[in-house]
Amino acid sequence: MTATLAPARPAPADGAPSGRSPREWAALAALLAGTAVLYLWNLGASGWANGYYAAAVQSMTQNWTAFLFGSFDAGNVVTVDKPPGALWVMALSARIFGFSSWSMLVPQALMGVATVALLYAAVRRVAGPGAGLLAGAAMALTPVAVLMFRFNNPDALLVLLMVAAAYATVRAVEGASTRWIVFAGALIGAAFLTKMAQAFVVVPALALAYLVAAPTGFWRRVRQLLAAGVAIVVTAGWWVALVELWPADARPYIGGSVGNSVLELALGYNGLGRIFGNEGGPGGGGGRLVRYGGARRAAGPAGVPRWCSAGPAVGSAGSARPRGRCGCSNSPSARRPHGCCPPRSCCWWPGCGWRAGPPAPTGCARRCCSGARGRS
Repeated sequence: MTATLAPARPAPADGAPSGRSPREWAALAALLAGTAVLYLWNLGASGWANGYYAAAVQSMTQNWTAFLFGSFDAGNVVTVDKPPGALWVMALSARIFGFSSWSMLVPQALMGVATVALLYAAVRRVAGPGAGLLAGAAMALTPVAVLMFRFNNPDALLVLLMVAAAYATVRAVEGASTRWIVFAGALIGAAFLTKMAQAFVVVPALALAYLVAAPTGFWRRVRQLLAAGVAIVVTAGWWVALVELWPADARPYIGGSVGNSVLELALGYNGLGRIFGNEGGPGGGGGRLVRYGGARRAAGPAGVPRWCSAGPAVGSAGSARPRGRCGCSNSPSARRPHGCCPPRSCCWWPGCGWRAGPPAPTGCARRCCSGARGRS
């Protein structure tokens, strides 16, 4: 008698969905659902969150040039002091669903849920499902994470992309995969477009992990890491190159820079300044004048956004000068004549220069533009 044996099925790879038990699926679903509830519950209580970025998101829903550069105002006078990567997500949501606190903040909360899921997946592949669930829960319940994913600062997308890069590195280490390590580099480059040099904080750790642990020859690992570096440069550099090559008089002034340069912003205020704590750049207390090159504006009281609808920027000797009528309001849905500008707003008086607040000098028409600066 001859016995016929069915061919054995290959064991599922560690971390593959088919390897999860029903109990693990239930635990993961509970973790992600709980995270979603925690981050979305009463989200409207945050209001407009950081009014500085809320103003920029509103402007980006009104003007595609403002969308491209991350302008603080729809008239493209000045950009925010960060790249627009994180703002693009919120602005697209606001364009689809209408500009509101919820349409701006829900994407941030969902980024938090995705971050927890990716962290779980990364830890599970190296330490098992129990450790993955514990890591995800720790991330979800960390107080600063709860605040961050319920707010409109760029940190939400920054953290999501950095965790995604860590997951891609774990996948790359498993099989010495060029595709995965290059993808990790591309994710870091995309993270650069949220808060610039802060995205590079994890690069040494990820590179060292791959260099030490990838199961392939040393020089092949080096070549793969160089390819990942190229991916970082390409995904981070395209927007920087676009801004630097765009004629300065045809784009908004680069907020946070002194010389209207995004490279200066990347190397200074959002670069070495972040690492060594000497951030410089335009500070933002209540009513203090801050400078962008030759231009100044007033930072409004904390938490009270003022909304600008200036006309196109006029490039002139390192300054960004709004022209046309500007509107100031404490609500993004309201517009008032430029005469409502509060006393501490910063106004451009044609022919008279930048001055803080009314009344207008004799013979000068008032043009006002102000906004609370975001600190993150």
